[in-house]
Amino acid sequence: MKIRNLIGAAGALLFLLAGCSIPSGSVQTQKPYVAVITKSTSSAFWKSVQSGVKAAASEYNLDYTFEGPANEEAWEDQNVLIQNAIDNGAQAIVISAIDYTAPAELIDQAADQGVHIIIIDSDIQTDRAAIRIGTDNYRAGEAAARALFDGGGDKLYIGIVGFDIHSENGQKREQGFEAAAARESRAHIVEKINCSSQSETVQAETRSLLLRHPEINAIVTFNELTTLGVGHAIEELGLQDTVRVVGFDNNVVSVGMLETGEIDVLIVQNPFAMGYLGLEAAFRLINGQQPDADHIDTEVRAIGREDMYTEQNQKFLFSFTQNQ
Repeated sequence: MKIRNLIGAAGALLFLLAGCSIPSGSVQTQKPYVAVITKSTSSAFWKSVQSGVKAAASEYNLDYTFEGPANEEAWEDQNVLIQNAIDNGAQAIVISAIDYTAPAELIDQAADQGVHIIIIDSDIQTDRAAIRIGTDNYRAGEAAARALFDGGGDKLYIGIVGFDIHSENGQKREQGFEAAAARESRAHIVEKINCSSQSETVQAETRSLLLRHPEINAIVTFNELTTLGVGHAIEELGLQDTVRVVGFDNNVVSVGMLETGEIDVLIVQNPFAMGYLGLEAAFRLINGQQPDADHIDTEVRAIGREDMYTEQNQKFLFSFTQNQ
């Protein structure tokens, strides 16, 4: 298996190309049509993916649709979008899957009909994808563990706040974190919960977790919306100085929480690169060019309060302002 590592290169794409955009109008036959199907379209993460898609579509003269369900648990709705893409004649599908197994049959059917399959962010149980693009999620989980342990303390009583148990990227992040925790003598995992990716629900369930286990002095959580929910729970209970929190992704609210202490470290991904490189791969495949690698590993960066304003970290941490 060949893997292309985009540390640095993906970050450069983020800023050189973020200003490019095209209108997402109706599909036109004179251009190749690519269906981009994501877990959702509402969060800052997916808006950044969409910015990358727009930039690549403009550069490579592609028509595209960018769609996702109303929430990141609605795998049935995502399957409807896959079927629609097939029925509408998509030449390529770029997809981040809500569920690892649920879309596999449809994706295989699409590939049987000659549709090129590009997976970004979250994987599918299929061998028909031409390329997979996104974070090495196991290593990202390990990075979250390092960020948590770097905060010191004689003993870490850890609460894990995960998201959908059927989502491949979330499960890989948890596995990487738990493996690193097993090697750390100070770490003791008190309880693990899985929440829907809705910040209000996560806030309520995190509050309950902390009230059940007042000994918890560290929390790790693995996506943008769960990070917001955990941060709100920490603020509500006034635990900024007693519970160390490591979360994922970045938006204006979570960056504010990093400044004010509800969150201590953010593991920041590069969603713009995922969108851009997904469309670029689709263009090449439609034109008969096989990818140079079957995996592209985009960069993650652990950013804490003490180093959030360095030049390089600002490029990652405040990328959402570049993509609006």
